[in-house]
Amino acid sequence: MKRTLTSNKGFTLIELMIVIAIIGILAAIAIPNFIAYRNKAFCSKAESDANNVAADIADYFAIPTHTTIVTANVKFNPGVNHFTIVGTSGPADPNVAITITVTDMSSRCPTDYKTANPVNAQGDGWLTGTGYIYQKVLQQ
Repeated sequence: MKRTLTSNKGFTLIELMIVIAIIGILAAIAIPNFIAYRNKAFCSKAESDANNVAADIADYFAIPTHTTIVTANVKFNPGVNHFTIVGTSGPADPNVAITITVTDMSSRCPTDYKTANPVNAQGDGWLTGTGYIYQKVLQQ
């Protein structure tokens, strides 16, 4: 008696096609969400930069001998977001509102995010109609 050893192990073509279709559907859902989250991170970076500058200014003015900041001496990294500090006129004065503006240099912050977070009563938020500029105001 001759016995043939046949092995039917493995996947059929239809099973492989179903698995590939499921992976394709999951990728079609995940990739746009990932891109949206990544773009919102650029908005968060600009907001974080403004808050960091505000904290540094508050730290600077905590020393009694520091009464003004000469805005010409403010440094920024050209490779990341640009920021400016503005007082009423000339040097920034702790006795008046100090406005900090941060420009998202990547230009990838989504418009719907910016319009959902416009400038509020305190003066903090995304400036509408100005592109990619986030503003934070330090009150006296």
